Amino acid sequence: MYTLRKKCGSIGKHGLLVLLSLLAVFPLYWMVVSSFKNQGEIFGTAFWPAAPTLENYTYAFEQMPISRMLLNSFIIAIAMTALQLLTSILAAYALTRWQFKGRGILYTMLTLTWLIPAQATMIPNYIQVNEWGLQGNPLAIVLPFAASAFAVISMYQGFNQFPRALIDAARLDGAGEWQILTRVVLPPMKATISSLGILLFINSWNEYLWPMLVTKKLESAPIQIGIKSFVSSDVNMWGSLMAATTISCLPILIIYIILQRHIVDSFMKWGIK
Repeated sequence: MYTLRKKCGSIGKHGLLVLLSLLAVFPLYWMVVSSFKNQGEIFGTAFWPAAPTLENYTYAFEQMPISRMLLNSFIIAIAMTALQLLTSILAAYALTRWQFKGRGILYTMLTLTWLIPAQATMIPNYIQVNEWGLQGNPLAIVLPFAASAFAVISMYQGFNQFPRALIDAARLDGAGEWQILTRVVLPPMKATISSLGILLFINSWNEYLWPMLVTKKLESAPIQIGIKSFVSSDVNMWGSLMAATTISCLPILIIYIILQRHIVDSFMKWGIK
């Protein structure tokens, strides 16, 4: 009796997981299917178009420079990820390994800045970008996000768990701080840094509001800005919008397929923390 109840409970749990998975995947499926529908079918409830067409993809490529914007998104996301990793590694190492007055207060203030929404800092950032003369330049998207409180806090937790005896031994051998960081501390933490880098890249790729404020031309904008061009107050090109959105999701999907195990591990790791 107990075995039967346990088996039924297991089946119920797996059934619930399957249902939740279908609910999560269905919007993506509907997006892809809608991208192959014509304007007459776009508001229909059919799970597959009666006459699949590539007109939406053709129109999307004609209306905006998708290839150029995808390249912009890659460059911007990689630059933001690299800068955030660099600043977070240096800041976290200093906070965990150097003893100085106000260290606890500094870390507390840094933690509190994580609670401030990005919208609250957009106006001063926008003013600063204009003063630098970077309006419309991809650097205007990257520089305000060169440091991330989330990244610093995450790396701080990783550095705190690193054995201090190894660092002390390296100092006794005459190694400098930069040598200790690059040759002793960072190599064993490649998994932690890779996991954090994946999360930062995904966040950078999905950034929308700030790039929309500081970009002027589609040629210098990320793909997320181009998607908005299919939605206006007069006409909404839903089919082309679904096609452009599908194209914008493909790079992240490919990265997820290639790095699936690392991405799942990173979400579990940082979610638990």
